[in-house]
Amino acid sequence: MNVFLTGYSYWDNTPRASAAIARPVIHAQAAGIGTFEDPITLAVGHSIYFGRSFMDFPTGTRFYFPLLRKYAIVEDLCGDGRTPQNGPCHIGYEGHPWLDIYVDGSEAGNQNANDCMADITGIQPAIVNPKRRYRVHAGPITEGGCQVF
Repeated sequence: MNVFLTGYSYWDNTPRASAAIARPVIHAQAAGIGTFEDPITLAVGHSIYFGRSFMDFPTGTRFYFPLLRKYAIVEDLCGDGRTPQNGPCHIGYEGHPWLDIYVDGSEAGNQNANDCMADITGIQPAIVNPKRRYRVHAGPITEGGCQVF
Protein backbone atom coordinates (compact mmCIF):
# COMPACT_ATOMS: atom_id res chain seq x y z
CA MET A 1 0.00 0.00 0.00
CA ASN A 2 1.06 3.60 -0.42
CA VAL A 3 0.92 5.95 2.56
CA PHE A 4 1.65 9.59 3.22
CA LEU A 5 4.60 9.42 5.61
CA THR A 6 5.66 12.29 7.82
CA GLY A 7 7.96 12.42 10.81
CA TYR A 8 7.74 13.72 14.31
CA SER A 9 10.68 14.39 16.58
CA TYR A 10 11.63 14.68 20.19
CA TRP A 11 11.36 18.45 19.69
CA ASP A 12 7.83 18.69 18.27
CA ASN A 13 6.24 15.79 20.14
CA THR A 14 3.36 16.36 22.54
CA PRO A 15 4.47 17.28 25.13
CA ARG A 16 7.32 19.18 23.49
CA ALA A 17 10.90 18.06 24.05
CA SER A 18 9.84 14.58 25.10
CA ALA A 19 9.55 11.04 23.80
CA ALA A 20 6.18 10.43 25.49
CA ILE A 21 3.81 8.06 23.66
CA ALA A 22 0.13 7.25 24.08
CA ARG A 23 -0.04 3.49 23.41
CA PRO A 24 3.20 1.75 24.47
CA VAL A 25 3.70 -1.78 23.14
CA ILE A 26 7.41 -2.62 23.25
CA HIS A 27 8.80 0.80 24.16
CA ALA A 28 7.99 2.89 27.25
CA GLN A 29 8.63 6.00 25.16
CA ALA A 30 9.14 6.74 21.46
CA ALA A 31 12.21 4.83 20.30
CA GLY A 32 13.48 2.05 18.05
CA ILE A 33 16.26 1.41 15.59
CA GLY A 34 14.12 0.05 12.77
CA THR A 35 14.82 -3.67 13.03
CA PHE A 36 12.01 -6.22 13.25
CA GLU A 37 12.94 -6.83 16.89
CA ASP A 38 13.18 -3.10 17.73
CA PRO A 39 10.86 -1.25 15.33
CA ILE A 40 10.54 2.52 15.45
CA THR A 41 7.51 4.08 17.13
CA LEU A 42 4.80 5.09 14.67
CA ALA A 43 1.88 7.44 15.30
CA VAL A 44 -1.44 7.05 13.48
CA GLY A 45 -4.58 9.12 13.19
CA HIS A 46 -7.55 8.52 15.41
CA SER A 47 -11.11 9.58 16.08
CA ILE A 48 -12.76 10.37 19.38
CA TYR A 49 -16.39 9.35 19.76
CA PHE A 50 -18.30 9.26 23.03
CA GLY A 51 -15.06 9.89 24.91
CA ARG A 52 -13.20 6.92 23.38
CA SER A 53 -10.30 7.00 20.95
CA PHE A 54 -10.52 4.76 17.87
CA MET A 55 -7.21 4.38 16.05
CA ASP A 56 -6.89 4.19 12.26
CA PHE A 57 -4.57 1.19 12.69
CA PRO A 58 -4.55 -0.95 15.85
CA THR A 59 -1.87 -0.57 18.49
CA GLY A 60 0.95 -3.01 17.75
CA THR A 61 0.47 -3.06 13.96
CA ARG A 62 3.87 -3.33 12.27
CA PHE A 63 4.91 -1.65 9.04
CA TYR A 64 7.99 -1.84 6.86
CA PHE A 65 9.09 1.21 4.85
CA PRO A 66 11.30 0.13 1.92
CA LEU A 67 12.57 3.66 1.19
CA LEU A 68 13.80 4.00 4.78
CA ARG A 69 14.65 0.31 5.24
CA LYS A 70 12.97 0.50 8.63
CA TYR A 71 10.35 -1.48 10.51
CA ALA A 72 7.91 0.52 12.64
CA ILE A 73 5.19 -0.29 15.15
CA VAL A 74 2.03 1.64 16.05
CA GLU A 75 2.54 2.97 19.58
CA ASP A 76 1.35 6.56 19.40
CA LEU A 77 -1.45 8.85 18.26
CA CYS A 78 -1.20 11.57 15.65
CA GLY A 79 -3.60 14.45 16.12
CA ASP A 80 -4.45 16.51 19.16
CA GLY A 81 -7.53 18.17 20.56
CA ARG A 82 -11.13 17.09 21.05
CA THR A 83 -11.77 16.21 17.42
CA PRO A 84 -8.61 14.69 15.92
CA GLN A 85 -10.82 13.06 13.28
CA ASN A 86 -11.08 16.49 11.65
CA GLY A 87 -7.30 16.81 11.35
CA PRO A 88 -4.93 15.66 8.63
CA CYS A 89 -3.60 12.59 10.46
CA HIS A 90 -7.02 10.94 10.36
CA ILE A 91 -8.27 12.39 7.07
CA GLY A 92 -5.12 11.39 5.20
CA TYR A 93 -3.46 13.00 2.21
CA GLU A 94 -4.62 12.64 -1.39
CA GLY A 95 -6.50 9.46 -0.50
CA HIS A 96 -3.56 7.86 1.32
CA PRO A 97 -3.42 6.98 5.02
CA TRP A 98 -1.25 9.39 7.00
CA LEU A 99 1.47 7.78 9.16
CA ASP A 100 3.87 9.73 11.37
CA ILE A 101 7.18 8.01 12.22
CA TYR A 102 9.39 9.02 15.14
CA VAL A 103 12.65 10.47 13.80
CA ASP A 104 14.10 11.18 17.28
CA GLY A 105 16.63 14.03 16.93
CA SER A 106 17.13 14.38 20.69
CA GLU A 107 20.91 14.22 20.24
CA ALA A 108 21.17 15.69 16.74
CA GLY A 109 19.19 18.84 17.57
CA ASN A 110 15.94 20.46 16.49
CA GLN A 111 17.14 21.77 13.11
CA ASN A 112 18.59 18.42 12.04
CA ALA A 113 15.35 16.71 13.06
CA ASN A 114 13.32 19.28 11.08
CA ASP A 115 15.51 18.78 8.01
CA CYS A 116 15.14 15.02 8.32
CA MET A 117 11.36 15.25 8.62
CA ALA A 118 11.26 17.34 5.43
CA ASP A 119 13.44 14.77 3.64
CA ILE A 120 11.23 11.77 4.44
CA THR A 121 7.83 13.43 3.98
CA GLY A 122 5.87 12.18 1.01
CA ILE A 123 3.88 9.35 -0.47
CA GLN A 124 5.82 6.14 0.06
CA PRO A 125 5.24 2.41 -0.19
CA ALA A 126 4.62 0.60 3.09
CA ILE A 127 4.12 -3.06 3.90
CA VAL A 128 1.56 -3.78 6.62
CA ASN A 129 2.25 -6.75 8.92
CA PRO A 130 5.57 -7.51 7.18
CA LYS A 131 7.68 -10.60 7.57
CA ARG A 132 11.12 -10.21 9.15
CA ARG A 133 13.05 -10.77 5.90
CA TYR A 134 13.49 -7.20 4.63
CA ARG A 135 16.74 -5.23 4.48
CA VAL A 136 17.30 -2.86 7.40
CA HIS A 137 19.40 0.23 7.95
CA ALA A 138 19.50 0.08 11.76
CA GLY A 139 19.61 3.17 13.94
CA PRO A 140 17.46 6.13 14.93
CA ILE A 141 16.35 7.98 11.80
CA THR A 142 17.84 11.45 12.36
CA GLU A 143 20.93 10.32 14.23
CA GLY A 144 21.46 7.59 11.60
CA GLY A 145 21.83 10.14 8.82
CA CYS A 146 18.17 10.28 7.71
CA GLN A 147 18.87 8.05 4.75
CA VAL A 148 16.28 7.49 2.06
CA PHE A 149 17.06 4.64 -0.33
